Amino acid sequence: MEKFICIPDSFQGTATSLEVCRIMSRKISEIYPDSEVIAIPAADGGEGSVDVFLKVFGGEKVRIEVKDPYFHDISASYGLVDNGRVAVIEMASCAGIPMAGKTKNPEITTTYGVGQLILSAAQRGAEIIIVGLGDSCTNDGGCGMASALGVQFFDREQQTFIPNGGTLMDIRYIDKSGLAKELSGVEIITMCDMNSPLYGLRGAAHVCAPQKGADAEQVAHLDQGLIHLCTRIREDINLDVSEIPGAGAAGGMGAGMAAFLGSKLNMGIEVVLDMVHFNDIARGAKLILTGEGRLDGESLCGKVVDGVAGRARALGIPSAAVVGGVGEGIDGIYEKGLSAVFPINQKPQDFSESRFYTEENIAFAVENILRLVRALEK
Repeated sequence: MEKFICIPDSFQGTATSLEVCRIMSRKISEIYPDSEVIAIPAADGGEGSVDVFLKVFGGEKVRIEVKDPYFHDISASYGLVDNGRVAVIEMASCAGIPMAGKTKNPEITTTYGVGQLILSAAQRGAEIIIVGLGDSCTNDGGCGMASALGVQFFDREQQTFIPNGGTLMDIRYIDKSGLAKELSGVEIITMCDMNSPLYGLRGAAHVCAPQKGADAEQVAHLDQGLIHLCTRIREDINLDVSEIPGAGAAGGMGAGMAAFLGSKLNMGIEVVLDMVHFNDIARGAKLILTGEGRLDGESLCGKVVDGVAGRARALGIPSAAVVGGVGEGIDGIYEKGLSAVFPINQKPQDFSESRFYTEENIAFAVENILRLVRALEK
């Protein structure tokens, strides 16, 4: 019996990873009716990560009231799996880009709500808390999150405040002594969706702040704020986060997770692959199918296709990525282990039109990949 593995990311805004798995599985069963199909909806820490974990491992969703990026009260949720022993949090649930609305501004948004979710999970007895970074509208270096957990930030007047992206330069001292006692003994695992440094041309502000609404002047100011935060962390917490891969993820949230919570930063897809024992279940497969909405140079920095390609190469299994579109800088993905890339669009349409045909376009691409594989067997 032939074995196929489906492990795609979501096509953001058009199809969840669960839906893509369903489409891929259906087509495999049509072309190879007697095959074994193992479908693993994947995520790298961004939006949809909680649903992926709940789908794969089972569990419950917990909903509580927290602060949104502008400090308004909202209802947000996280997942509990493994009989409540493991909590899964995605920061996008209370600090995601869609919540920024039409007036996006990473100088004023906060990650405070993420800290509230972490505290709630710890209070419910979670022994391991997995925090997914990605799809955020923030650039506060995780200071809002830390404030919700008891870390204090002092300004030049020795007054405490909650820093955001625009006020990181005002931090004069950081005091971790008030960190919530509920976190004692809790293992915190951070899932990053990119391995960028905290600041500089490849850092959080320059790479991601423009899509969060920052203009060139704001990007420069945000970058200076992150540099200043790095200095304060080094002097007040005795940790240098400047060279930690992933420190710049989600507006510097990676640095905050490492500095304030002592968390190790992991590429999100690697956490998922390890938890589902991917190497064991994929061994001997005929083909591994993966994919995402847009494959570009940023995809090579630890996103789903990148992680899957590396595992496929190590196992000696061919792999193909079905993608909504292709940007610049993807040549390295073949060196990582991916066998081929297949854009899905059947017609030369703009995304505003093609997004309504995502399901049939994915199905068309997967069917033709499988027809080629079948033909090569003859």
